[in-house]
Amino acid sequence: MATTEPATGGQVHRAVLPAVMLALATVVSAVASLNTAIPSIARDTRATQTQLAWIIDAYALVFAALLLLGGAIGDRYGRRRALAAGLVVFGAGSVAAMLASDPEWLIAMRGVLGVGAALVMPATLSTITSTFPPQQRTRAVGAWAGVAGASAIFGLLVSGSLLEQWSWRSVFLLNIVLAVIALVATLAVVPESAEPDAPRLDVTGALITVVGLGAGVYSIIEAPTEGWASARTLIGLAAAVVVLAGFVGWEMTRRNPLLDPRLFRHRAFSAGTLSITVQFFAFFGFVFIVLQYLQLVKGHGPLLAATCLLPMAAAMMPSARGIAPRAAAKVGPRRVIVAGLILVSVGLLVLSLLDTGTSYWVMLGGLIPLGAGMGLAMTPATASITDALPPEKQGVGSAMNDLARELGGALGIAVLGSLLQSGYRSNLDTSALPGPAAEQARTSLAMAAHAGPQVMRQAQAAFADGLHTALLSAAIVLAVTAVVVGALYRRPDQAPAAVHTGQEAAAKEAAN
Repeated sequence: MATTEPATGGQVHRAVLPAVMLALATVVSAVASLNTAIPSIARDTRATQTQLAWIIDAYALVFAALLLLGGAIGDRYGRRRALAAGLVVFGAGSVAAMLASDPEWLIAMRGVLGVGAALVMPATLSTITSTFPPQQRTRAVGAWAGVAGASAIFGLLVSGSLLEQWSWRSVFLLNIVLAVIALVATLAVVPESAEPDAPRLDVTGALITVVGLGAGVYSIIEAPTEGWASARTLIGLAAAVVVLAGFVGWEMTRRNPLLDPRLFRHRAFSAGTLSITVQFFAFFGFVFIVLQYLQLVKGHGPLLAATCLLPMAAAMMPSARGIAPRAAAKVGPRRVIVAGLILVSVGLLVLSLLDTGTSYWVMLGGLIPLGAGMGLAMTPATASITDALPPEKQGVGSAMNDLARELGGALGIAVLGSLLQSGYRSNLDTSALPGPAAEQARTSLAMAAHAGPQVMRQAQAAFADGLHTALLSAAIVLAVTAVVVGALYRRPDQAPAAVHTGQEAAAKEAAN
């Protein structure tokens, strides 16, 4: 039986919503905000391109791997407690990261931030659904969805503004300020809610997930240095597959699994999950690459680089909130999702043409279909996922909504970042440089600047070659995914057995 502290009228409800929205914006904005600081971090810490990928991906990887466990902790021990604990961990990790002077420590602290985020994000939505009465819930969940979608762009713009005046450490200072304000607001106004009879936590399943995903992402990120066909890379990838297969087997034997693999027998659920995962695979991988391109190849400042991406958000918002729901109601989710994925693929194909002399009009021609396609595919795909979610645990249910996005982002940064690095290293001619200078130039584009203007020009061209390989590969992945999703929706399927909870119905209504 759920327990919720009584709220004293609408006044408390109006205070709860801004508090949880601030907590949500704090952790979601951190997924993307540090991307604008990559050139600055590379110069100050002398991080290689591989280490830069780890600095960004450590947060997304841990965030994704622990989301389901974070939701379960909030269900069992209290969502307010989970919110507060997550914000404390997030803030403390940001303090340590701000003081970092080497890439390894920065990577470790980004992982700590991911632990805090995994506690915070699922607790925000489940707090709303357990606190607000049904007549107010739909609007509140709609606000949650809007903040979750807009926070990444907000993070890019704010961090870009900070970096115009201060170093990359100011991005972590922003994290600290937001976490402290959100913590104070949470303790002051958010009521406690929990499921005291919730089943025991599946800690073993969570640990298996962390090991499996960690082995896979590690092998992918290190592949450009170790070699894609090296024994270390192949053994790591094989180990990841075996461990994640073991996770499926473990969850199949659990009475109350962390993630029930049987859900994927529902084809619409599988199609929606695949669509969301691949969309954010492309989105976060693209952002990781293009912000380096805009700053290190085109010479833009951090704020201008972030501003260049605004047309993508401008195309995404009306597509997601207006066009997609109406189109899905008329022609069904299958056609809308497939059309959206094809648009994203076309946008990435155009963006793969970027080089050292490309005008912004070419980028704009790719950003608009990329944003519009994501908006078109995202809403019906999310509705497909929520339709099949089990009703037992609200926190785990809300974490399921986010898992596909965060996991896709972690894989996108790893895979596309590694393809970028492989293309960069293979196309950079360092034969005229002495050994140490040549290796320094090969580590990252930012470090190539130390080898002189001629080498920097060659490095910029090599970076553009790597960008072409990465984004062209992403375009192909999106096109193949469109075919697979279309096939999954075409085949007949059984209706989900679960009865929707108030959370699921509200989330679906908000998406529409």
